[in-house]
Amino acid sequence: MATLTEREAQTLTLMAQGLTNAEIATHLHLGLQTIKTHVSNTLAKLGVRDRTQAVIAAYDSGLITPGTRP
Repeated sequence: MATLTEREAQTLTLMAQGLTNAEIATHLHLGLQTIKTHVSNTLAKLGVRDRTQAVIAAYDSGLITPGTRP
């Protein structure tokens, strides 16, 4: 898996839980635009086109285990 920053990895984990950008922003106490930037950077680093593919990549790499919540 591409090298994600700690914040990008947190964002990806929350994306995998089904949270929206606004919910992620609230959870991490960050602005919505900041989260959008983290999501965009994460997608680019993983070489995927959408959130679904990003979550699949996270599962495949072992970053996220299905059925668990951090």
